[in-house]
Amino acid sequence: MSLPAASTRARSAILSRLRAAAPVELPVPDVAAYYADAGVPSSAVMRERFIAQARGWRAEVIETDAATWPTALAAVLADKGVRRLMAGRDTALIDGLYAATQAVTLDWYDAPIETLKPVLFDTVDAGITTTLGGIAETGSLILWPDAREPRTLSLLPPLHIAVLREADLQPTLYAAMRHRKWAAGLPTNALLVTGPSKTADIQRLLVYGAHGPRELVILLLRAEATA
Repeated sequence: MSLPAASTRARSAILSRLRAAAPVELPVPDVAAYYADAGVPSSAVMRERFIAQARGWRAEVIETDAATWPTALAAVLADKGVRRLMAGRDTALIDGLYAATQAVTLDWYDAPIETLKPVLFDTVDAGITTTLGGIAETGSLILWPDAREPRTLSLLPPLHIAVLREADLQPTLYAAMRHRKWAAGLPTNALLVTGPSKTADIQRLLVYGAHGPRELVILLLRAEATA
């Protein structure tokens, strides 16, 4: 079906003006200067902002430290009714995991997913992972999945427990990328996790756990002792 002559002429006129228009050169933003003007917040300010932002996204943040986090983890497992916890082998968490899981079954993510599917999909109550860092501005976690801690460890169990050191907090994503020198070699699978999984696609009703964990618990290891 052909367009009316008037519509065809109008279309041609519009396209002709677009072709004849000179390209517009937009100024290149100075991202480094923008963030430099913001200054560098103190560790305490970053910590409090991260906690407030993360809790605003419905994550639970539990402040602990390097010595007492296994005790805090054991309390979380008891409070959430976790019976089976899955973790990656050979991570910095391994010693604390043995101490914290006396009352639960500790499963290791040490086989191909095809082998672990029955446990991951139907049996495990929670997965625990390390983190590369956190972003104070948004309350986000930076995860760096690898063979020891695959992406599915933080995605499939209904509860994700993440261990974050206060020393690894950065004020912004830009600062985190510079600190870790991402420009020199981007990772194949860096993840930003901001709160538990949620969606409002269906009838604009906010639902948790549609595409991942229903709950996110962050064990924030303070730089100084908390006890």
